Amino acid sequence: MARLVPPEDLPNWVPGDMLCASDHLGWKHVSLRSYRYLGQDVIVPAMRDFMIVGYRLGATPMQRRFTGQWSHATCAPGAVSLLTRAEQSHWFWRETIDVTHVYFSQELVLEVASEVMERPITEVTLADILRLEDPAITMAMEAIAAEAQVQGLGGALYVETLARGMIIHLLRKFASIKADRDLPGGQISPQQKRRIDEFIDSHLDESIDLKSLADLANLAPCNFARQFKRSTGKAPHAYVIERRLERAHRLLAFTSLPIKEISASCGFADQAHLTRLFARSRDRTPAAFRKEFGKEASPEA
Repeated sequence: MARLVPPEDLPNWVPGDMLCASDHLGWKHVSLRSYRYLGQDVIVPAMRDFMIVGYRLGATPMQRRFTGQWSHATCAPGAVSLLTRAEQSHWFWRETIDVTHVYFSQELVLEVASEVMERPITEVTLADILRLEDPAITMAMEAIAAEAQVQGLGGALYVETLARGMIIHLLRKFASIKADRDLPGGQISPQQKRRIDEFIDSHLDESIDLKSLADLANLAPCNFARQFKRSTGKAPHAYVIERRLERAHRLLAFTSLPIKEISASCGFADQAHLTRLFARSRDRTPAAFRKEFGKEASPEA
């Protein structure tokens, strides 16, 4: 496959005067660039990201072609064009126009699609629409463009929130979605479960966060949490706690390690934390369990 072009390289193919850009604002998976374009006849290369074009000033007859016939429309303020990623297109217009481009990374779009569909999504394609009037898209683009100018508190988080809402709207009305094979009811597979167990067991003495577990299953965190609970009957956090308790149980029974050391090696905050959770699940404290188990245990963990 030919190299996919990032947004910042588009002027090499489509020259114009830069009006605004989000390049140095710390946004993740979302970017914005505004241009003033003279009339042009250009080939837009296969883009790395999904692109939404908002028309801000000026009106012009517009022609565009992907692989089939030309599409024709008059584009003016309030209209938008949708451009899916990884597809070359041919554009032709005559008049001067100001436009805003909002770009979404494939990673973000697939993540949102997976959360919405509650299953792994392998591909999203935006519909080929040259001219569209959709107030929800226009308002979201205007808010993102305004943030690029204002650069307010929490800008990156604010923009991602706007982007996620806009992506959901696009998925509902203007996109085709290809899902990966998934277990009925949205469960994790035995292979995913094995990888997760191995990771947890090898990191019990460390902090284990939800995203690390979700990444092992190639799922968004909230989607992973739902599927994991369907598969195991436990939320991920509760499952990790149970694995910690199981290891503590073995170490108490089969070693003479101090309880304080056991609590640390199993990832508990301190001995009191282990004692509280162990007593709740085993109906006795670690000390009482060890005394009851006796001293005839083998030295194996």
